[in-house]
Amino acid sequence: MRVLVQRVSHANVVVAEQIVGQIGAGLLLLVGVTHEDSEADIQWLVNKIANLRIFSDANDVMNLSLLDTQGQALAVSQFTLYASNKKGNRPSWSAAAPGAVSEPMFNAFVAALSQKIGQAVPTGQFGADMKVTLTNDGPVTIWLDSKNPE
Repeated sequence: MRVLVQRVSHANVVVAEQIVGQIGAGLLLLVGVTHEDSEADIQWLVNKIANLRIFSDANDVMNLSLLDTQGQALAVSQFTLYASNKKGNRPSWSAAAPGAVSEPMFNAFVAALSQKIGQAVPTGQFGADMKVTLTNDGPVTIWLDSKNPE
């Protein structure tokens, strides 16, 4: 699994001109699933995301986590995180898992993160044309890949 983590002051997702998910200060999570992802990938990402020390403390040092700040998280499924651009100019999406695989994995990720942080994690609408609006705070943007933990 891949997650693009963005620290935000607020974010929302709109589908068909209706807000389907929104948060205040916290993390916007763009989530991609590939064919061989498992529960272990979910758990690694959930623990990493909940404990990333990317929020400022009293000395304005990034030293606090989502758990420390009791911040919110908004998760949006995004298969394009698995784009391959090796040939030509049109990306290939073959590394992205099909909806029958990725939707249950995405839902399991959201459920696990909700449990870990002790609050509901709103989402976009799986497979829909979504408009994501955010104010990136910092900006802080971090790439996580469960198959390449750095």
